[in-house]
Amino acid sequence: MQPFDISNRTRVVFGEGTIRRLGELAAEFRPRCVLLVSDPGLIEAGHFDVAVESLRNSGIKVESFHDFGENPTADMVDAGVRRAAETKPDLLIGLGGGSSMDCCKGINFVYSCGGTIHDYHGVGKATTDLLPMIAVPTTAGTGSEAQSFALISDATTHTKMACGDPRAACKIAVLDPVLTLTQPRTVTALTGIDAISHAIETYVTRRRNPMSTTYSRRAFGLLANGYSQVLANPNDLAARSQMQLGAHFAGMAIETSMLGAAHATANPLTARYDIVHGQAVGLMLPAVIRMNGAELALSYAELLRELVPDVNQTDAPEQLAKRVTTWVREANLATSLAELRIPTAAIDSLVDEALQQWTGTFNPIPLTSANVRALYHAVLG
Repeated sequence: MQPFDISNRTRVVFGEGTIRRLGELAAEFRPRCVLLVSDPGLIEAGHFDVAVESLRNSGIKVESFHDFGENPTADMVDAGVRRAAETKPDLLIGLGGGSSMDCCKGINFVYSCGGTIHDYHGVGKATTDLLPMIAVPTTAGTGSEAQSFALISDATTHTKMACGDPRAACKIAVLDPVLTLTQPRTVTALTGIDAISHAIETYVTRRRNPMSTTYSRRAFGLLANGYSQVLANPNDLAARSQMQLGAHFAGMAIETSMLGAAHATANPLTARYDIVHGQAVGLMLPAVIRMNGAELALSYAELLRELVPDVNQTDAPEQLAKRVTTWVREANLATSLAELRIPTAAIDSLVDEALQQWTGTFNPIPLTSANVRALYHAVLG
């Protein structure tokens, strides 16, 4: 059995309406000033105002930073650090999707330790304790609130830098499924596919262990049972709760198990062609399941039994791959490179970039030029 060393560093507060406890929870750190990092869309949705009201009702001064976008870059982190230098917060709050939480963590690295975010590319490079951080996810996707990593893109090359350190873990994650009700259907679909990919990939990585597989399997069960329902009935709060908890458990699995070939082959599509991450990983995941299934049919059968109790081991990889494709189509997403207008001639460069991705090193079947090229050819269309 695989040995492991796991510390659950984040307190999890789950329930409908828990955002209204944000001030109470933040007050436990006795902050003079909070920097609330959230994307501009949350102001329109009303979530930002609810968070600010709760914090101010607890006597906490609130400053904010909104100047960033999807896939936050090093330049966006620098802008946030300048804002932090002006306001001098002693507590950070990331409110929003993965971009908000990643940007908040990136700001924390640089504001607390100095330098630039490039100095923290890798693992364990923080030079001092970081400010305490609270994460309030408004999507059910990345599970970033459960992880000690920030994913920040290089502003020039668009390469995603994974910056991880145990001290970057959030002190508290506030999971309020009500916040996810305001997501547009497209966001629900894309983030849900991302969460499902996390549950599936973490279950079979080379670093999987008894703790991570427990999180992965429970995550898959929740996500697989909730995904179609939230697309069909966006106001189903029970299904929204399943998705949010499933995404969080999958994030907990990533923290110790990491990811695999689906993310390694998806990232170049995002960096080079600006394909949204959920679309890119949803496109590549079925082909990766089929490749890994040659050696891991039993693992995929165990996972799929969360949804189909009597699945046959031999058939499991193909059944799981087809089910993912069905979910991708339910979401009105592309299932081929041709649909995304990515030419066959691009495959050589995509292969080269995929082989440089850190996540690929954890795939259970080692990645080579030949099998990565086969993955891209499998989704040509």
